Amino acid sequence: MWGRFAGHILAIFALLAQAGGTAAAQDRAGEFNHYVLALSWNAGWCAAEGDSRDADQCDPREEIGFLLHGLWPQHVDGWPEFCRSATRDASRRETAAMADIMGSGGLAWYQWRKHGRCSGLDPAAYFDLARRAFESIARPVELRRLRSAVEIDPEVIEAAFLEINPGLGDDMVSITCRDGRFREVRICLDRDLEPISCPGRGARDCRARLITLDPMR
Repeated sequence: MWGRFAGHILAIFALLAQAGGTAAAQDRAGEFNHYVLALSWNAGWCAAEGDSRDADQCDPREEIGFLLHGLWPQHVDGWPEFCRSATRDASRRETAAMADIMGSGGLAWYQWRKHGRCSGLDPAAYFDLARRAFESIARPVELRRLRSAVEIDPEVIEAAFLEINPGLGDDMVSITCRDGRFREVRICLDRDLEPISCPGRGARDCRARLITLDPMR
């Protein structure tokens, strides 16, 4: 019995070992193609998740529009995450300092663990880069003037970003939604933070014809 199947079993083990080696190589800090800058519409996140958590950033008195979800290293197809890195981990002071554009130090810490380590940068350099990326993209003020939820074509949101960011093309920007709500704008950037066409599956589009755009908190 073993003689009949030994070759097949050894072949399966070889494929598993090869797949494991590929995954390890993809999750090596500093080895990636480009970044995706994810800008989260705070009101959409609050309506879907934040309100139930009583998150501070969902207090209407805060008047928060877009927040930085993250700056994510990407491969041409796929992305690394939770990379092993020789650099030190981010301190509580460093993550807390990102709360003004990320909503909370807790998100900054998670983003460092999942994505920042893969940049190959130390925490100070990574968070500085993420802040510069966030500040490099103009955000439409019209979205901040909503007083009630509206149904909108996601392409209208994309067009608003393209209009005020002349360096962006429609192949560089993606609108994401979840459960019928507008959630994020994702923009592909090179390692110098210059906008680029999104290679592979660097950004995913919302496929809905109409989505709910919640008013700013």
